[in-house]
Amino acid sequence: MTARRPVVLCFSGHDPSGGAGVQADIEAIVSHQCHAVSVITALTEQDSNNVKKLLPQHPDDIRQQAATLLADIDVAAFKIGLLGDARVAEAVAIVLQQHPTIPVVLDPVLAAGGGTELASQALIDSIIERLLPLTTVLTPNSLEARRLARRDDLSECAAVLQDAGAEYVLITGTHEDSELVRNRLFMPDDLHETFSWERLPHEYHGSGCTLASAIAALLARGLDVFSAVNEAQDYTWQALAAAYPAGKGQLNPDRFFWIAP
Repeated sequence: MTARRPVVLCFSGHDPSGGAGVQADIEAIVSHQCHAVSVITALTEQDSNNVKKLLPQHPDDIRQQAATLLADIDVAAFKIGLLGDARVAEAVAIVLQQHPTIPVVLDPVLAAGGGTELASQALIDSIIERLLPLTTVLTPNSLEARRLARRDDLSECAAVLQDAGAEYVLITGTHEDSELVRNRLFMPDDLHETFSWERLPHEYHGSGCTLASAIAALLARGLDVFSAVNEAQDYTWQALAAAYPAGKGQLNPDRFFWIAP
């Protein structure tokens, strides 16, 4: 019998266009030889351009589905994406509190790539107060980091988010005005590292999901945080470089770029 694969439990939204959300998570996790299980936090009406409607799921259903999975399957890492509602964030926090030894990767999805607002102030408060104290790696882009921390300077943002409980903060720099994309990892004991990547020419659907899920999968396989973050960035960059159009909007990362055509 083939050996079991490490399992990542994703709390994610469903993107019907297949570019982001739970489908992106599954593709990235499978690409790292892990198995993905999922709890859908929100349904959406969206395409490759933007989110048109957000339908958060009932918190009780989320808690029960997670409990059912965790009673049956040994989960090695949690990945959190779109939440959509403060009550959903609270439900996820309750689950995480019951499994404190499992690492948590949180991608704080606050707005769609097309600009649609996906997080109320109540949800942002819940993320900060309830989820950050349980988070191993937080992966905001620079816009999300500033919104969560209410600071302009990204180093100050990271300090605020770490003070709120996040152990590691990886702030991605795609939205910054720089020739190279600079992602900055802030670690315990005031350590930090900057990773520089060639800026790619297009807009991409699900890049944040891809990165966070890859980190979670690598943690599930036993890598330390620094190595997981480093390898996940390389994987994500290659997936974006190989991206393809599925609709008329943003390109889909090819998360299976490593499969020979």
